[in-house]
Amino acid sequence: MPTSSDSLTTEDLQTATHPACVLVFNANDPSGAGGLAADVTAIASVGAHALPIMTGAYARDSAKIFDHFALDDEAVTEQARAVLEDVAVQVIKVGFAGSPENLAVVASIAADYADAPLIAYMPDLSWWDEVQIDLYLDAFKEMVLPQTTVLVGNHSTLWRWLLPEWSVERSPSARDLARAAHECGVSFTLVTGIPLPDQFIDNVLCSPQTILASEKFERFEAVFTGAGDTLSAALAALLASGDNLTESFTEALSYLDRCLEGGFRPGMGHVVPDRLFWAQTDDAPESDADADETDIDDPIFLSSISTLDIPPNDTKH
Repeated sequence: MPTSSDSLTTEDLQTATHPACVLVFNANDPSGAGGLAADVTAIASVGAHALPIMTGAYARDSAKIFDHFALDDEAVTEQARAVLEDVAVQVIKVGFAGSPENLAVVASIAADYADAPLIAYMPDLSWWDEVQIDLYLDAFKEMVLPQTTVLVGNHSTLWRWLLPEWSVERSPSARDLARAAHECGVSFTLVTGIPLPDQFIDNVLCSPQTILASEKFERFEAVFTGAGDTLSAALAALLASGDNLTESFTEALSYLDRCLEGGFRPGMGHVVPDRLFWAQTDDAPESDADADETDIDDPIFLSSISTLDIPPNDTKH
């Protein structure tokens, strides 16, 4: 190792100071609320570098998704393989891949880079055709979950997907969902938006064996779009930067909380998290986060947790 700054080469300095890199698979969102726009801004905001792989494009505004156009699997493969031959990645994050074929690409690359933890976010797909939803979820469960280190999703979304035959009178707990995910190979599950009495919600990070963190928060009186992409991208970036799982979880939720607090409405639809809140001037306009007296569609809030190291994604077939 060099003994003084004078002996450091330019290459040494670049290697020592460049941010960690996160390979991100997601669709383009022209509203800027979610998708790759959320990934890139969130990852940069918490200090990492995004390598965005476009899996398709939404036709949407700030209120709803009208359609989605998936890229073919060859185009997705070429994007990812090209950058992976040049850049080392520390973490892989997948959002909406758009088709079972593209999920196969994600699974193949995750298997080739098994030392990189895989963070998988499952968004609400209720806007999509029912047949396409079933095909996509089945493919995700079969090919991606066996390699997933952390699965992130809203309570109701994960319930419908992982426990469709749930017949118990009470709703499934976070550990119930974590156990279902673990049967498919998932190490940890981050469940958001668990309903509690009196307009509170719970957010839980857990394994099948134990709850690692749980804290309730009062609902925001606004409907947000893009919160889940923001949280999962921030979590991936913090893990890539060297934080352990619980540190990353704490920081990602703290970051999201600030994003939601400063949320704004760019159009006539939902409120968008302000992922660049730290760049606003002192005379920035007031937040729109409390503008609507409606429930948040993807509620995720702060949580406090203990220390836990995170393993890489291990392929389990």
